[in-house]
Amino acid sequence: QTMATEPPLKFEIVATYKKARAANLTLPHHKCTTPMFMPVGTQGTVKGLTSQQLQDVNAGIVLGNTYHLGHRPGPDILKQMDGLHNFMNYPRAMLTDSGGFQMLSLTDFAEVTETGVNFQSPHDGTMMTLTPERSMEIQNIIGADIMMQLDDVISSKITGARLEEAMYRTIRWADRCIKAHKNPHKQNLFGICQGGVQPHLREICINELVKRDFPGYAIGGLAIGESKDHFWKMVHLSTSLLPSHKPRYLMGVGYSIDLVVCSALGVDMFDCVFPTRTARFGHALIDEGSLNLKTPENEFDFNPLSNDCTCMVCKNYTRAYLHTVAGKEAQGAMLLSYHNIAYQIQLMSRTRQAIIDGKLPEFVRKYVLNQYPSQVPGWVQDACAAAEIPLSDAL
Repeated sequence: QTMATEPPLKFEIVATYKKARAANLTLPHHKCTTPMFMPVGTQGTVKGLTSQQLQDVNAGIVLGNTYHLGHRPGPDILKQMDGLHNFMNYPRAMLTDSGGFQMLSLTDFAEVTETGVNFQSPHDGTMMTLTPERSMEIQNIIGADIMMQLDDVISSKITGARLEEAMYRTIRWADRCIKAHKNPHKQNLFGICQGGVQPHLREICINELVKRDFPGYAIGGLAIGESKDHFWKMVHLSTSLLPSHKPRYLMGVGYSIDLVVCSALGVDMFDCVFPTRTARFGHALIDEGSLNLKTPENEFDFNPLSNDCTCMVCKNYTRAYLHTVAGKEAQGAMLLSYHNIAYQIQLMSRTRQAIIDGKLPEFVRKYVLNQYPSQVPGWVQDACAAAEIPLSDAL
């Protein structure tokens, strides 16, 4: 199967530095800039932020989850509302994952066959079968600008026959998704590259998916337990093999250092629940790493979280105030979630500007040294070297 219709997506690269790219990604609901971080709104809500606040922090794309939205509110309600954009009152672009990742995260409830995945709902115990066709049907109803194919997701620690089976099944399911996709003129379907940490399997999967001529490609099955060494090498391999004129999306990756390093390796799009999840535990993201607002030294600190951050929280609240609400009050989770999402989006904008200005090496070196002032991990040094940004000059 190949995509028969010209996709409703335009990807224009405006600058490069070695493997890194700065681009404009035009979708039906929004013109986005890359590299880009996408907040995760699993159930039609990014925890702690309103739809208006997502626009205020300049989110380009927000994620929704097909498995969870298929359960609640369910496709019937979304169909009556003419899609998730209207339901959550978010006018900008959206991306829905296929539900494949829930095979891994809800593995006690799931059974995978060639037909699809049989889930037992963690909500009410009822059984639900998610096939490639059903995933496409629900995603077509949700109406996101970008939809993901259903893939066979397994732990990155699994090797042998099951890993190979999952990779080839992902290709077969890709064909079924292409055939079942009813709105190719207004929704984009991305393929997902699998293969664990086995380079030869990744290569086979990428080569096969590229033949299908998807509008964009995701790198899946990483950041789920493998070593950082395996992680960056699989990202590097994937971005080297994927077509340069189409967007590349690294799924489920959201630690700040990973965003910077993988942008240097040629990734365009990222998503993760990490910024909001860590906020609920009282942690703020800054250039120096993660700041735990619950510790006593913040009690009399009347500085903002970051002097360089332009977000509403840094303009209006001190560390001392956030110390009193962090991890205790709903207000604390909301304010830190707002800042953390804003921080990640600004970080990607700063990375983009460095690519455009031809100053990516200086930016990456400074960022890495801020994160690791005493000892830079070996994987970061190796990954940056592969991106032709040697850190040795700065160490």
